[in-house]
Amino acid sequence: MARIKGAMMTRKRRKSVLKAAKGYWGAKSKHFRMAKEAVMKSGNYAYVGRKSKKRDFRRLWIARISAQAKVCGMNYSTLMHGLKKAGIDLNRKMLSEIAVSDKDAFAAIAEKAKAAL
Repeated sequence: MARIKGAMMTRKRRKSVLKAAKGYWGAKSKHFRMAKEAVMKSGNYAYVGRKSKKRDFRRLWIARISAQAKVCGMNYSTLMHGLKKAGIDLNRKMLSEIAVSDKDAFAAIAEKAKAAL
């Protein structure tokens, strides 16, 4: 029985790693061993980044809502509590968008939240 050689799959694997490392600085884009390490590390960074992106955006939305709530004469936590009591189901992303783009509408929402308390 003939011996099966793995050159085709090895070449394919190396080619895909080098393609993923395209644009990396120096030998990291040329040498397979260094490219493999760099691609693995960048994959880990990308994975962590996808998780932290969600946290960062939530923090941004809360900061925007809080800043506009202070203008309306209440703090963030009382605003959110008032919205829940008033039965207004707006997520933080939409609330922050309203706070940035339409301050009058946000003031109206804040008044409803204040009345519900």
